[in-house]
Amino acid sequence: MARRCELTGKGTRAGNNVSHSHRKTKRTFKANVHKKRIYLEDEKKWVTMNVSTRALRTIQKNGVKSLLSKNG
Repeated sequence: MARRCELTGKGTRAGNNVSHSHRKTKRTFKANVHKKRIYLEDEKKWVTMNVSTRALRTIQKNGVKSLLSKNG
């Protein structure tokens, strides 16, 4: 499973570990992605998607339809 949200496109980002002495080494920040079943009322069916937790909160607040129309 690729760590990419299918609704928002969030994925893995790169950054630095910074030690106490400020030495920097590369690291990755992985997206908080979960496999969820989402019901689409227009099509009357369940769809399994990899969705970030931020997208789940947006779905609960505004609904799936608004998020899908906003992102394509």
